[in-house]
Amino acid sequence: MRKQFLSMMAASVLGGVITIGAYTTFFAPQQIETKNEVEKSVAFTNYENTVDRKDYVVPEGMNFIKAAEKATPAVVHIKTYVDFSNRPSRSTPRFFHDFFGEPRSGEGQLGSGSGVILTADGYIATNNHVIEGASKIEVVLEDKHVYTAELVGTDPTTDLALLKIKPENNLDFLAFGNSDNVKVGEWVLAVGNPYELTSTVTAGIVSAKARNINILRSKTNLSVESFIQTDAAVNPGNSGGALVDLNGALIGINTAIASKTGSFTGYSFAVPSELVKKVMDDLREYGAVQRALIGVQIQDVDQKIADEAGLDKIAGVAVVDVSPQGAAEEAGIEAGDIIVKINEEEIETVSELQEIIARRRPGDQVNVTVSRKGKLKDFEVKLKNTMNTTDIVKAPKNSSEAIAALSAEVQPISDKQANALGIKGGLAITKLVPNGKLYNAGIKEGFIITYVDREPVRSLDDLGVALRGKSGGILIEGIYPNGEREYVGIGL
Repeated sequence: MRKQFLSMMAASVLGGVITIGAYTTFFAPQQIETKNEVEKSVAFTNYENTVDRKDYVVPEGMNFIKAAEKATPAVVHIKTYVDFSNRPSRSTPRFFHDFFGEPRSGEGQLGSGSGVILTADGYIATNNHVIEGASKIEVVLEDKHVYTAELVGTDPTTDLALLKIKPENNLDFLAFGNSDNVKVGEWVLAVGNPYELTSTVTAGIVSAKARNINILRSKTNLSVESFIQTDAAVNPGNSGGALVDLNGALIGINTAIASKTGSFTGYSFAVPSELVKKVMDDLREYGAVQRALIGVQIQDVDQKIADEAGLDKIAGVAVVDVSPQGAAEEAGIEAGDIIVKINEEEIETVSELQEIIARRRPGDQVNVTVSRKGKLKDFEVKLKNTMNTTDIVKAPKNSSEAIAALSAEVQPISDKQANALGIKGGLAITKLVPNGKLYNAGIKEGFIITYVDREPVRSLDDLGVALRGKSGGILIEGIYPNGEREYVGIGL
C-alpha cells in the first residue's frame, strides 16, 4: 500500500506543480548539444542604438531599466553542497535529484538557486527548498565575490529561509515594497539565476493574488500559501530570487512554477513581501517563526454555503470547527460562522485569511467579523501559538535544546536491529513526556526515528543537527519494531 502511495505521489508531483529551486547537471547536456538542422546563408542587419534616437519614446509604465539596475546587484546566486558519503543510498530524493544524476560519494553540488540581499551587512532571503539538506551553502554576488553563508533559520510552512554572510564592504540591497498595494495587471520583473544564467531579468504582469497551489500542504497543516501569480518567465534556479515592481522595490520571493515539464509554461508564483518581511524579522530576532493561529478549521465559501448562510455574495471563509481552548473558541466564534472581515479588511478566501493571520504573532489581538445566521457579529480574538499559548517561541540554539524540544528520550538502535529492519540506523524513542510534541502527534514508545525533514538520523548528533535552528513544521519519518513505517508532521 505504501509503495503504491509513494508511486502515486511521485507521479502526481512530476505531472503537476513543480518547485523551481534546484538545478543540476541534468540540463547541461541539453544546453550544450545544439545543432544546425538547416544550413543557409544569413543576412545580418545593422541596427541603430534606439536609445540615442530622438524619436525613440518608451511608453509610460514600460521602462524596466531603472528597476533592473536596482535589483540585479542585490540578487545573488546560491549554490548548495552536501557530503554524499554520509547520506544513505536509500535516502528520499530531495526535489527529484535522483532523477538528475546526483553524485553518490564525496562532496558534490546538491543544487542551486537565488537569493535576495535584504541588508547592507549581508542578510539574505531565499526559499527553504533551495537550501534544504545542504551541509554547505555558498553565495555568489553579482560581482563574482563568493562567500560561505550561515543558515540563520528556516520556515518550511512558507518555504522561506534566512542566510547571513560577512562581506568586507556594505552590499547593495533591495528595500521592501508593500505587496498589499500590488494590483492585478501591474508590470513586474523577476530577477534570478535560471539554469545558472546569472542576473537574468524577465518581465510580466501580476496575473492574480492570494493563490493557493497546494505545494506546501503535504508537510504540515500549518503551511501558508497566498502567492502572487505572474506570467514573468522563471525556471529552475529562479527560486529565492526577487519579484520587484517598476520602482525596484521587493514585492515577492519567486518560489514555484505551474508546469508539466519542469520548465516555465506560463505562470510563476511568489511569496508576497509583507509575509516575507514578517518571517525574516522573526528568524533574525528569535531564530524561529512566531506562528499566530485563530484555532479554527476552515474552508472557502461556495454557492451552497453562501445560500445556507444568507450571504449577499459568494465570499468569505466558513468555520468548519473550532479548536478546544483555542483563540476562536475563547472569543466566542462557533462552527458554522462565516468569517467575512479581519480588522475591517474584507476576507474572500482561505488563502487571504491565512496570510493575514500569518503576518501576526501570538498575543496579537485582531477583530474578527463573522456572519452568523445572516447577522454580522464582531469578536476580539487574542491569537495563540501552536502550543495554544500566547508565548513567544525561540528556536533551539544547540543540539541539546533541539532534542529536548521533542519531549522524548531517545537512544541509537543496535546494528543487529537495524539489519533486521533493513535500515541504516536510527534513534529509538525510549520514553515520551505526556502532552509533549511527539506524544501529541500520536507517536508511541519504541518508534525509531530514521529521518527528520528527509535528512538521515542515526545518532544523537544527527538528530541535533537536523533539528537545530528549525521552526514551524518538520517531517519525522521512522519505523516501529514490527516493520510498520510512519510519517508524522509536528510543529516546533
